[in-house]
Amino acid sequence: MMLQRLVRGSLSAVADRGRQELYKSFGRLGARALLAAPAVPVGETGAAARAVAPAVRRRRAVSSREVRCALERFRARNGAEFFSGCELSAERPALEPGFAVELQRITALADRACAGRLALLGLDDVVIGNPIDWHRDPVTGRCAPLVHWSRIDALDAPRLGDSKFIWEVNRHQWFLYLGQAYRLTGDDRYAVAWTDALQSWLAANPPQIGINWASSLELAYRLIAWCWSVQLFRRSPRLTDSLFAEILDSSARQARHIERYLSRHYSPNTHLTGEALGLLYVSLVFPDLRAAPRWRRLSQRILLQQLRRQVLPDGVYFEQSTCYQHYTVETYLHWLILAQRNAIAVPASVGDALQSMVDFLVALQRPDGSMPQIGDGDGGRLLPLVRRAPDDFRALFATAAALFRRSDYLWAAGGSAPEVRWLLGPAGQSVLDAMVAAPPHRTSRLFERGGYAVMRDHWGPDGQQLIFDVGPLGCPVSGGHGHADLLGIQCSVRGEAHLIDPGTYCYTLDPLWRDYFRGTAAHSTVTVDARAQAVPAGPFSWQRRPRARLHTWRSSEEFDLVDAEHSAYRRLADPVVHRRRILFARGRYWLVIDDLSGREAHTVGLHFQFATASVSREPHGWVRSRGAKGALLVRTFAPHAHSLELATGGTQPCRGWRSPDYGVLVGAATLTATVTARLPLRLVTLLVAADPVEEPPDIAARFSSDRFELRWTIGAETVTVETHALRVERPGRPTWLTP
Repeated sequence: MMLQRLVRGSLSAVADRGRQELYKSFGRLGARALLAAPAVPVGETGAAARAVAPAVRRRRAVSSREVRCALERFRARNGAEFFSGCELSAERPALEPGFAVELQRITALADRACAGRLALLGLDDVVIGNPIDWHRDPVTGRCAPLVHWSRIDALDAPRLGDSKFIWEVNRHQWFLYLGQAYRLTGDDRYAVAWTDALQSWLAANPPQIGINWASSLELAYRLIAWCWSVQLFRRSPRLTDSLFAEILDSSARQARHIERYLSRHYSPNTHLTGEALGLLYVSLVFPDLRAAPRWRRLSQRILLQQLRRQVLPDGVYFEQSTCYQHYTVETYLHWLILAQRNAIAVPASVGDALQSMVDFLVALQRPDGSMPQIGDGDGGRLLPLVRRAPDDFRALFATAAALFRRSDYLWAAGGSAPEVRWLLGPAGQSVLDAMVAAPPHRTSRLFERGGYAVMRDHWGPDGQQLIFDVGPLGCPVSGGHGHADLLGIQCSVRGEAHLIDPGTYCYTLDPLWRDYFRGTAAHSTVTVDARAQAVPAGPFSWQRRPRARLHTWRSSEEFDLVDAEHSAYRRLADPVVHRRRILFARGRYWLVIDDLSGREAHTVGLHFQFATASVSREPHGWVRSRGAKGALLVRTFAPHAHSLELATGGTQPCRGWRSPDYGVLVGAATLTATVTARLPLRLVTLLVAADPVEEPPDIAARFSSDRFELRWTIGAETVTVETHALRVERPGRPTWLTP
């Protein structure tokens, strides 16, 4: 039976890909009829597109009466099928409390958009020009050619620049700020800016021509932004019959394109679910489109199927990325809200799975309220109603709190957020107003299927937390957004992040930086012979995808213990296995024990990636990472001589960097302890949570062939650790014994 399903699935995939290739062939023939030449010189794409546009417009044959009736029906619905927050207006300032501040924020963003200046990904002020060249990367100045979209390689950075920045402009999410400002002020300037930009885009992007048709996900995000903008401008006289006709026509063409080129095979992840959501949006906002019922059914079928496929039973998203988990949660929140508004039945299992995803994110959230980066992050959002830092998930938690009436989500959000008003209207805010926030019951948690152990002493803002990666390298499809960080750790002390994932920086613009940020040496784990745990096979794939294997997880009021290993280095001529055990004495220290098994001599690098450059070496082998409220003290012990290197902002080789947002590069210290010895080898590292100026404890260390013993004094306590049995003796307290 299983073999039959596999055969049917394979045949279906082959047939689907064949259909897509056939569509591309016909599309390229049509493109030749529109374009005078197979390519348009770089830098002339805008003018060429405007020259082609009249030929496309002549194809449209919809009667003015039919369009007028469609627009009247659209306005008569008054947004009943859409998010209730779109009913906000200056006459009814439902954004209270804080309406004045929110209005100031929105109008400031809208005014900048009117002036052709946008905040894109990690860049705060990007000039997109007037008129806008919709095919130009505003950062590098490079332009994509005006050819059929299938002839464009979006990963060709030397020719195109960074396609992400081109697409970010063309997602039109900045239309939201114009629409919000218009809805709250009634100022016609914002409606003029919106209609001008929209008509410019329609003229410069004929169907199937150019880079803005090259990604179905980008079309979906653009359609979602269009749906929001037409709702926000639906009362404006600038939304004329003719403009509405063009919006309907282009929305239908783009939705049809998405349907034909769904990412079932190339990127069956957030691409596919985002595309499905875009189809759902169009089917609900423009129900007069002939294919709307089909798109509605298709979108819901995909969303339900992919939820089961992409989300593990413990709530971890299968790409091992907090950024893409955020995308996925947002996608399904929007589905549930739209389903409620349109009386669409959704299985209860969807809400259950969505809550398990939010539960995982709450567990990962740092004590200071920020979200640690894990894996790739592209700096984008499904719907940036409010511009937030990539590590700010408060709006997601607040929306989930209102939707599921969960007090722990409200606690994680730190209160309400403006997004709740826009998505759920005053009723959503009323739900939050009636709730009392409370932290989750459990502090430390294991997410075994997803591969994360979270050690935490308490839920206060000055708590200690460590996240241990004991899962696979990315998702089973390609691992494209996963990092080679098996058995890596992230650590917060006194609420502040000290050990972190370095981020992403870029995808395609520079292969050297791409590989550095997802490589092993940029994470707090171990390299062998200066090799990464996995070898890249392009910007979004790996030659092999190793994974970690969990042995033990124990948690009590006194301590947490986790024990895992990975075999990524079995590929070496002398196979090596890395085992890591971490003991957390709640609120005080972590003991990290790294065992490397093998037969020959190897060079082992033990890496720690810090959050800042405020890291210094101190006497007796200690390293101190300083924060505003606390310090992390780090010291590594080895049975052989080892060197310590502290690097910040190095370029030959790349070392000591972090990327807090896409396209942003910041120096941050990396500590490497290096030892060359015949295996087996044991390294023991003590991580101590301390006050900023607290002196490191005095340590007595002793190695033997099968035993490692530490003795030190912290306060009035003397602690002895034997690593062969992990025995911890604390005078006046119970002895901890572990196998």
